[in-house]
Amino acid sequence: MRTPIIAGNWKMNKTPAEAVDFVREIRKGLNDVETVDSVVCPPATALPGVHAALQATRIGIGAQNMYHAESGAYTGELAANMITPYCTYVILGHSERRAYFAETDEGVNQKAHVALAHGLTPIICVGESLEQNEAGETHAFVSGQVQAALAGLTAAQVRECIIAYEPIWAIGTGKAASAADAGRIIGVTVRGTVAELYGEETAQGVRIQYGGSTKPENIADFMQHPDIDGALVGGASLKPSFVEMLRKTAEVYA
Repeated sequence: MRTPIIAGNWKMNKTPAEAVDFVREIRKGLNDVETVDSVVCPPATALPGVHAALQATRIGIGAQNMYHAESGAYTGELAANMITPYCTYVILGHSERRAYFAETDEGVNQKAHVALAHGLTPIICVGESLEQNEAGETHAFVSGQVQAALAGLTAAQVRECIIAYEPIWAIGTGKAASAADAGRIIGVTVRGTVAELYGEETAQGVRIQYGGSTKPENIADFMQHPDIDGALVGGASLKPSFVEMLRKTAEVYA
């Protein structure tokens, strides 16, 4: 059985001091849920403080982005070896990065290779727009994103990745996909594409999250679908009730 994983993407929220105060508030609750992997992804400036505050816990820490180069004249970017002292996860290809900062499928793939080479677990985001969804283009588009992101990786490397299906139209809008629709796309399109590329055994070993307006009130519905292995949580991860999302996930898997 795949271990569920709930990751909180804080986006551009919380100062370093606020981030430390917050993880001190929630760390016991998160750490007590032993059957679910928990991850917090604060802004880069808060990573050292959050790392120090979470020492001796089982809570994972992730960065929200990284660059594929090892060093160089890339103003404002962070190399993998700059985040590895604090992180074991890194979010790659979030739709906001693709939309606002012109990130491409090729760039996401480059970053995935580098992240894995540095021992980081990539959380690779894929998802379609509302227009693509309504036009019936979801399968082709999301499958293409998965294929591009995993290009050149070995089956063993793919099993080390986490994929997050986040329909763009559900991010920050309060409008979540139904658990049935999310599970179908994750199972048929995302996991199905991995199976076509790497075989069923590898596909069944990859953890695939859902993301998009998840909250304590609806998390159990998503977690009950057999193909959904967790959630990449946005706004709800900024509140103490994030702990409740882990507890409700654990109840589903009990």
